[in-house]
Amino acid sequence: MSAPTALLPFQPATMSTAQLAAVSYLARYGGRTHTLYAFQLRQWFAWCESNGLDALTGIQRAHVELYIRHLGDCGLMDSSVNTMMHAVRGYFRFAHIDGLISADPAVYARLPKIHRDESRTQGLDRLELIRFLQVAQTITVHHGALAYLLGINALRASEAAAVRIEDYADTLRGHRVLHLVGKGNKPATMPVTVPVLRALEACRGQRTSGPLVLRPVSGKPVDRRDVYRMVARIAKTAGIPRHISPHSLRHAAITNALDAGVPLRDAQILARHADPRTTEHYDRARGNLDRHGVHFLTAYVAGV
Repeated sequence: MSAPTALLPFQPATMSTAQLAAVSYLARYGGRTHTLYAFQLRQWFAWCESNGLDALTGIQRAHVELYIRHLGDCGLMDSSVNTMMHAVRGYFRFAHIDGLISADPAVYARLPKIHRDESRTQGLDRLELIRFLQVAQTITVHHGALAYLLGINALRASEAAAVRIEDYADTLRGHRVLHLVGKGNKPATMPVTVPVLRALEACRGQRTSGPLVLRPVSGKPVDRRDVYRMVARIAKTAGIPRHISPHSLRHAAITNALDAGVPLRDAQILARHADPRTTEHYDRARGNLDRHGVHFLTAYVAGV
């Protein structure tokens, strides 16, 4: 069984049903997600070929679970096994929706259970975040604007690099707002607070349009790699003794918002997470007994 046409060169006229299903599924995605899902389907197709199976027709739940066991036997952690199954499960789901198979063999396949108490990303606590923001502004106005976009508005590296001056020109219900296109091409609008606006305006200078954050030396727009380098420089200058990435700043924005008492639902909106369980992984204080719900319940029923 050959791999999907998006991965190996062959004529569309020679595609099997399994290959057509893979191409159709991968067409839904672009960028890094497409690359990741294509890799995951390559592995599934290769495993099926090595075991004399068609990658779509005739597959049973037992085959899918044997593949899951195979991934674990290859040394993958349980979380990595679950990740490797994202595209495979989606592939079968849409093949079923499209009528290519009568039932989805992966829908009830048992995946390893993952127990994650909190995100393992090394973020910044409140004082470190304050120092990071202050130091960033002393390097260049571009470092300052980038720090606030990452550390206050919780933007991802690619999102911060893509911000244009025109994106925060609007006012909505009395709030200056930033328009952006996030992960999965989802549009989002978020308020720009006064400190953030000051940093963005200092970075903008006399410009009225175009990319906001520029490379300080060349004046060219930054990309994701530039964002990583700029964050590393700020962290080093601030004396933070560990590796800090753009995601560390996003992590810091979410965890500090939760520590400040922002409700989980509002923190989810800040992070633009589709699932509140993703936001919960950032809550460092979930195990704080002082915040346990039993205290509130006891006070509520104390008069009974």
